[in-house]
Parts: sequence; structure tokens; C-alpha cells
Amino acid sequence: MKKKLLTGLVAAALMSTVALPVLAQNLAIVNGKPIPKERAEALRQQVERSGRPVTPEMEGQIKEEVIAREIFMQEAQKRGLDASPDYKAQMELARQSIMIRELFLDEQKKNAVTDADIQAEYDKFVAANSGKEFKASHILVEKEEEAKAILAALKKGGKFEEIAKKQSKDPGSGAKGGDLDWANPGSYVPEFTAALVKLEKGKMTQTPVKSQFGWHIIRLDDVRDAQLPKLEEVKPQIAQQLQQQRQAKFQEEMRAKAKVE
Repeated sequence: MKKKLLTGLVAAALMSTVALPVLAQNLAIVNGKPIPKERAEALRQQVERSGRPVTPEMEGQIKEEVIAREIFMQEAQKRGLDASPDYKAQMELARQSIMIRELFLDEQKKNAVTDADIQAEYDKFVAANSGKEFKASHILVEKEEEAKAILAALKKGGKFEEIAKKQSKDPGSGAKGGDLDWANPGSYVPEFTAALVKLEKGKMTQTPVKSQFGWHIIRLDDVRDAQLPKLEEVKPQIAQQLQQQRQAKFQEEMRAKAKVE
């Protein structure tokens, strides 16, 4: 009896020495199936990519989520759901999405945007936007007759800002009394720009200006040298824009090379 007891204790001790390494390299064992820690790490990375910090509390939630998924997966497999046509179709779509994402990430690493690329793009931006900026206001209406009536009211002493709030069809500037803020004159449609640059500071157009949006009454409020952001202020946006352009070009090139019948 004593010998059997000792044998049992030795066996239990040996089993425990085997189980410890298994648990060390796995997150848990669910119904006898080891769950690798890599699953929790993958889920953790997903959370981080979404912009949320992974707190100690969330670490526990991630572990519970991985375990819950394994439990549900095992039950689904018992029911044979992994053999259904719908499951296989969805798995294929998921596989494609993951592979395509990895392809784009790989291409992004191989064709990364450099500081020199960003500087060159910024220099082009400065060259295109240097010069003068105009602070303009306008009132936009649908018909020329409306615009002429407003001009007549303004010449009789009507308040530009009040009329803009009541009658302008431009919701953005209309709510601000017609104010379009500072902008490069080239950022407007050609007809608007042509009329704006001819105005003296504080003056408005004496006849309505027609564009694709309707009829404008334009007032030039001020002029200044262009105020451009520093490179450091726009560097992330430029990098993102360049990366998007390269990704679009890569997709177009891949599509052009493919033989589609």
C-alpha cells in the first residue's frame, strides 16, 4: 500500500513538471487544447492599432476574450459549422483581406516615404502657395435679379453681413456674414478669382459675378503676404498623403500588369 502511494506521488510530480512548461508557453488549456500566447498578442496589437492604450485591466480582458473565442470555436466545430459552404466562403474573403493588407504593408516598407521626399513635396507646396492671400466675403444667390437687388440694397446702406446671413445660399460663409477667411485667390473658381483680384481693399463688385454655383457679390476685406505653415507642422499630413499616392500608384501598376480574361 505504501509502495503504491509513493509511486502515485512520483507520477504526479512527473506530470506536474511536464504541465508547467506547457502552461508557460500557452495562454491557457481549454478542454485539453493548448491556446498559444500569440493569439492574445495578435489581439493586443489590433487594439493598439485602433489607437487605444492596452492597460493592465485590458490585458485581462484580452485573455478572457481569447479563451471565450476558443470555447465558442470548439462548439462550432463540434456542430460541423466549419464544413458549411458559407463558412468556407467567408474564410476565403478573410484570407484575401489579410493577405492584401500584408502586401500593402510590405510594399510600404520597401517604398517608404523619406524626409527628402517630404521636403520636396513641401517645397512644391510653398512655391504654389507663396505670394498674397486675400480675405474675402461674398453673398451667393441663385438668380441674377436677386444679386442685383442685393447690390442696390447695399448701395443704399444695407449691412453686408446681415444680408449674407439672411440671403446667401452658401451655408458655410453665410452663417458668418459672408466671411470666407484668408485664402490664396487661386483656390476659388476662375470667375470668382478674376473678379476678386481686381478689387481694392474694402471695395465690392459693382455687378454680380456668375459662376457654376450661382451669382456672387464679392467684397475684398484685406490682403497680406501668404502665411504658410512650417514643415514640422504639416510633416505628418504630407507623409500620409505621399504614402496614399504611392499605394494608389502601386495598385494601378499591379492591375495594369495583370492578365484578365
